[in-house]
Amino acid sequence: MSLIATAQNMQFDAPLPLQSGASICQYALSFETYGTLNADKSNAVLICHALNASHHVAGVYAGQDRSEGWWDNMIGPGKAVDTNRFFVIGVNNLGSCFGSTGPMHVNPDSPSGQVYGADFPVVTVEDWVNAQARLLDQLGIQKLAVVMGGSLGGMQALSWTLQYPERVAHAVVVASAPNLTAENIAFNEVARRAIVTDPDFHGGHFYQHGVIPKRGLRIARMIGHITYLSDDVMNEKFGRRLRDAVAQELAETAGNGRTFGDYKYSTQDVEFQIESYLRYQGDKFAEYFDANTYLLITRALDYFDPARKFGGDLSQALAHASCKFLLVSFTTDWRFSPKRSREIVKALLDNKRDVSYAEIDAPHGHDAFLLDDPRYMGVVSSYFDSIAKELQP
Repeated sequence: MSLIATAQNMQFDAPLPLQSGASICQYALSFETYGTLNADKSNAVLICHALNASHHVAGVYAGQDRSEGWWDNMIGPGKAVDTNRFFVIGVNNLGSCFGSTGPMHVNPDSPSGQVYGADFPVVTVEDWVNAQARLLDQLGIQKLAVVMGGSLGGMQALSWTLQYPERVAHAVVVASAPNLTAENIAFNEVARRAIVTDPDFHGGHFYQHGVIPKRGLRIARMIGHITYLSDDVMNEKFGRRLRDAVAQELAETAGNGRTFGDYKYSTQDVEFQIESYLRYQGDKFAEYFDANTYLLITRALDYFDPARKFGGDLSQALAHASCKFLLVSFTTDWRFSPKRSREIVKALLDNKRDVSYAEIDAPHGHDAFLLDDPRYMGVVSSYFDSIAKELQP
């Protein structure tokens, strides 16, 4: 039986200083909790989300079909992160569009009561971690048994170990990296340009015009989705197959001069299944995600680089971490390749830290961290089993 999830909201009035030098006040964080906090509050697990996810990590909402949390296969009673043993917390980050204060909310400093829009302050991974720490303070949790995340969530988990080393016992970093490669930054920039050049963007103040830059959001999502899948998976799922309707029309019109080579010549129609799939993903994304949030979060991805202040020396940067680590990567993930996880492993070993590392031979690309590979789930489950034995009953 699935967990029943309940979204919660916590208001903060004290200003939160940001890395940019600005600050934000009167902000709220949306979050969910699963399981029970034990007597000495030692079994808390913080889950950090990736780009387009939220605080709804596990379970379902009462009375809502198909409302499973984005990591419901990982978290719940008897699952790898067992909520019978751990108290799991999912937090929606500042700047998001799923409940926490973001560009769609009213700017308290606006004399006319306008929403933030493009005026929402720049946020970083470090800012998110500081906000999460404040939430844990309010929940009375001083030390986390585990901080865990995949992709951008993994960056947050890593940053926790550097910003608050005394507050973390274990960090689980999945399909992540110590910073983005130039190629990754380039993908993010192309996606951002698709949004900001949409005629409906209006410099980020599109809310006032009653429009949404859906075209830009669609293209941004299509670009991102290509990078989340491996070439093998794309070929297996779609190959060069045509949509059924196109294939039928080709059969009916063959030989009448309406074909170009093997395919109907067209500059507008969706003919290949991969095209149809990407457009579907783009259309769906544009209905629920906020354009300014996309710009903010991808910039936070770009900025993250804990080694920068140490002249690029990751080993020196990670000397501040003191907890135990589990890192997991996937062989076909070319967005956050195993090489990047191994950089983190090496830097931790340079500092004689306790590190476990699993490199899973999975075909799914970056999306593998969200899927049900039994070896992956087995590694995480075993690691959490060992942590549970350390805790007070």
